[in-house]
Amino acid sequence: MYTLAVQRDFIAQHFLIGGDWGAENNLHSHHYMLELQLEGDALDQHGYLVDIVHVEQALEALVAAYRDKTLNDLPPFAGLNPSIEHFTRIAAEQLAATVSASNLTALTVRIWENQIAWAAYRMALRG
Repeated sequence: MYTLAVQRDFIAQHFLIGGDWGAENNLHSHHYMLELQLEGDALDQHGYLVDIVHVEQALEALVAAYRDKTLNDLPPFAGLNPSIEHFTRIAAEQLAATVSASNLTALTVRIWENQIAWAAYRMALRG
C-alpha cells in the first residue's frame, strides 16, 4: 500500500456550541495544520500514486476557503458544533470531490488544532 501526504497550515477561528466548555465557547483562533493522506495499491504509468501538483492545488484551494474565517459562519458548519472531528469529515468530503485517480483507495484528513491535539477522518474511495 502506497501513501502520499501533503500538509498545509492556516489560522481560523471558531467557538464551540451546545455545551459548557469554558473559554472554548468564546470566539478564539487556532493555528491549524491539515494533512491530506492518499492511499492506493498501485502506482500509475509514471510511478506516481497521484500527481502531487494537483493534490497541492486542491489542498491550497480548500485551505484558502477556511483561512482567516470563523468556521461557525461557513455553510458546511451550519447547525454543527465546529469541532475538529466535524472539520476533518467536511474537509475529507470536499477533497474527495476534487482529488481523484483510478488507483486511489482511501483518503484521510488529519487536522491538528494545536501541537498536542488532532482528529482524523478516513474514507474509502472508488477511484
